[in-house]
Amino acid sequence: MNRKKLVTMANQIAAFFAAEPDHSVAVAGVAGHLQRYWEPRMRREVYAVLDGGGEHGLSPLVVEALVAHRASLEPARP
Repeated sequence: MNRKKLVTMANQIAAFFAAEPDHSVAVAGVAGHLQRYWEPRMRREVYAVLDGGGEHGLSPLVVEALVAHRASLEPARP
């Protein structure tokens, strides 16, 4: 999976939900979208990007959603 593409896609999702006036709803919206529409391997990869340290390029809203909802979003290793 191309990590740069995943970062771009995650940031596009966050850009959509950023218009939500209630920040907690926006965070939940990003997490819900990732849960419903991203395959487990895609979610594993985006967590690898987040956990890799350094400049990952993920928007703050994506990072907040990934951190706050990690228990429900991060799939178990096969």
